[in-house]
Order: sequence, then structure tokens, then C-alpha cells
Amino acid sequence: MIASSKPRRASALRAFLGNEAAGGVVLMFVAAAALALANSGLAPAYFATLETYLGGLTVLHWINDGLMAVFFLLVGLEIKRELLDGELATWPGRILPGVAALGGMAGPALIYIAINQDSPATLRGWAIPSATDIAFALGVLALMGPRVPVSLKIFLTAIAILDDLGAVAIIAAFYTAELSLGSLGLAALMLATLAVLNRVGIGRLAPYLVLGVALWFFVLRSGVHATLAGVALAFFIPLRASPGRPDDPRSPLHVLEHALQPWVAFAVVPIFGFANAGVSLAGMSWDRLAEPVTLGIAAGLFFGKQIGVFLSTVAVVKLGFADAPRYASWPQIYGTALLCGIGFTMSLFIGLLAFPGAADLQDQVKIGVLAGSFLSGVLGAVILYFASPDLAAVEERART
Repeated sequence: MIASSKPRRASALRAFLGNEAAGGVVLMFVAAAALALANSGLAPAYFATLETYLGGLTVLHWINDGLMAVFFLLVGLEIKRELLDGELATWPGRILPGVAALGGMAGPALIYIAINQDSPATLRGWAIPSATDIAFALGVLALMGPRVPVSLKIFLTAIAILDDLGAVAIIAAFYTAELSLGSLGLAALMLATLAVLNRVGIGRLAPYLVLGVALWFFVLRSGVHATLAGVALAFFIPLRASPGRPDDPRSPLHVLEHALQPWVAFAVVPIFGFANAGVSLAGMSWDRLAEPVTLGIAAGLFFGKQIGVFLSTVAVVKLGFADAPRYASWPQIYGTALLCGIGFTMSLFIGLLAFPGAADLQDQVKIGVLAGSFLSGVLGAVILYFASPDLAAVEERART
């Protein structure tokens, strides 16, 4: 087969990889600031502000159900873009990150279940450590600079995208409240209208976004978590602006993805992190760190993620189903697997859904997520810093 000479336009996720990484660094500082604020003399004002009502919802509710819908919209756009016209557009390209993502979701869940098996009230949180925070993980990877090959950044990005897809499916299947059939029917009507717009080739974004706002409202009222409206809307945004031009920069999906990315990376996710990372450490003891929820999440993120991702990757490569990331050594791949244990944004989000209204359990979730993510990020960075590249692959590249 003769490869096309036409240059492929990189997706927004890859083109703005530096911004994603920078957003992860911003998120680190914001999370630290929230933790410090929650343990300072300003803590009462911090928590009171989050519980202030605006238009029938608290500030925290607006952030978690409103702003995060924009985050999920971008996640959906990136998933669609990669599946149709990116690194995940072919089955060979999906095998390695796909299996690694599945392993990285199963490992943490099994560890959490093992630790919480005698506590039915907390088993509901089994999915909390299953997600990877792409902004945080890429932020740490970016700090390594040229020490790691680009293939590892693409590998980590692909895992995180498929991981997000799995997390969305988990939220829809396991964290849905009592349903309102009327609102659900109206949401379905919005989806049908979006499908018609896509089918007839409407290329302007405005109609999709107006219907998307209505879709969000009806999903919020239906009992299904409102953020899923963002993912659903994304899959109806057209990728192709004209026949035979899949890479046309005028494509509505391209335009919206590029417009949203900096706002999500530098506003939406940091605001979410600031609102949800604050937990009071007053009276903290080792006994509290050993609570089943805290221990299950921390161990799931730190041990479950690295074991699941790394062993799945080794198995797929050794069995010959896919090639390892180019020019990456096994220690570098292991360091990347460790970074997958940074589960900040999505893990905190699932924790809110798993234990709604249970302040003590949510504090345990936050402590577990912070501990597991911190350990994964630090050890992953250390291993990547000292790991050597695959010299054989580098020499082969030089010869060719």
C-alpha cells in the first residue's frame, strides 16, 4: 500500500499537547492551594462559598454538574476525533492502549474491592481509582522534556482517552439516580434532533450548541448525571465539513475542540480541582489513612494502575499482538504506567457520585486520591528521569 503524501493534520489533543501538560502543572498548584486553604484560617469562608446557592444550585453543584459538562464535551470530542481520524482510527493502533487501559481499570477496581469486601456501604466506590487524569499525567511527563520519546506521550494520551471512555460508560451504567421518564424523553428528543442536524450536514456550530444546552438541562432533570450530556453532544458534532475532507480545519469538531481546549485546561479543570481538592486534615491520624475507602483508593491508584497497565502492555507486546512504543525502553514504559495512577480529576468526580451527601466518605475519597496520585506521580517521574531509552531502537533509527 502506498502511503498518502498529503500531510495529516494532528488532532487538537496532540497539537496542544504542550498546553495540556501546562494545564496539568497549573492543576498541581491549584490542588495544593485548595488543600492549604482548607487547613487555614480561611477554611470556613472556603467551604461556605462552595455551599452558597445560586439559581437553585450551590456553587459546588454548578461547578460539578455545569462546568464539568464542558470538560466532558471536550473529552467526547477528543474521543470521537481519535477514533475516526487519529491514533485510534485503526484496530492495530487501538490494541496496545486499549488492552493497557482495560488492565489499568480492572487492577485498581479489584484492589479496592478486595480491601472493601467486608464493607457493603463503601463497595460502591469501586470505580473511583479506575480513572487516569490526562492533564496531571501529561504535566508530569512534560517535566521530563526530551528524556522520554514522543511515542510514550502518544501512548499515555491514548490510554487516558480510552480510560475516559470507560469512565463515562461506568458513570452511565452504575452512578445513575432514580430516573424521570419525562425529562429522559425530552433529552432523547434533543438527541434525535442533533442526529438529524448531523445527518443533513448542518455545518454551523450554533444549532448544536443551543440544543446541547437544552440537552444538558433535561439530562440534569432526568436523574442521569448531567455531565454525560457533554459526551453525548460531542458525538453529534460533525467531523467533516465537506465530502472527502476529513482533515478540513473548518470542520465543526475541529473548530470547537480547538476553542474549548485552553478554557478547559486552564479554567474548567483548575476550578474543579480548587473546589474539590480542599479537605481538612485536622485530627488526621494513621488510623484515618487506613480507612477502607482511603486505603482502597490509594492502593488502587498506586499499585493497581501500574500493575494493570504494565503487565497488560508486556503481555500484548510479548504475544506479538502489537509493538511497544518506538524508542521507549521497558523502564520508561513502567514509569509511564506509574503515571497512569494519577487519577485526580476523574477519580474525585466519580467519588462525588459514589458517595453523594456523605461528607466523611468524600473526605476519605479526597485523601485517598491525593495520596495515590502523589505517590504515582513522584515515583513515575523519578523512574522516567533515570530510565535510559531503548538504545537498540535508537541505533536502528540512526541506520535507517
